[in-house]
Amino acid sequence: MKRKYLIGLAAMAMIASVTFTAVAQEKQEKKTKVGKALSKTGHAVEKGAKSVGNKTAEVAVKGASKVADETYKGKMAPDGSNVYIDGKNKKYYVNKKGAKVYLKASEIKDRPKEN
Repeated sequence: MKRKYLIGLAAMAMIASVTFTAVAQEKQEKKTKVGKALSKTGHAVEKGAKSVGNKTAEVAVKGASKVADETYKGKMAPDGSNVYIDGKNKKYYVNKKGAKVYLKASEIKDRPKEN
């Protein structure tokens, strides 16, 4: 019993030392000019990837909505986009992140007529 306890304790100590070493190396890397440049580049890439992902999700959900659901003619969402009606007669629009936002009747606006 004592042997299992000691082996478990030793394993936990090794894992903790590896974790702390990795964190220490990360902090040292950011102190140099190269480390700072890599950090800024990493943040820029992450931001770009996130915006591309959001746009892809938006386009995919809008495409699926146009095929599967009915478009509410003559009406628009608060942000000016199309309003869709799903199979349960709920009205929604697709936001910039690709999520369906369900609307109350008071939130749906008339689309201005084009001359």
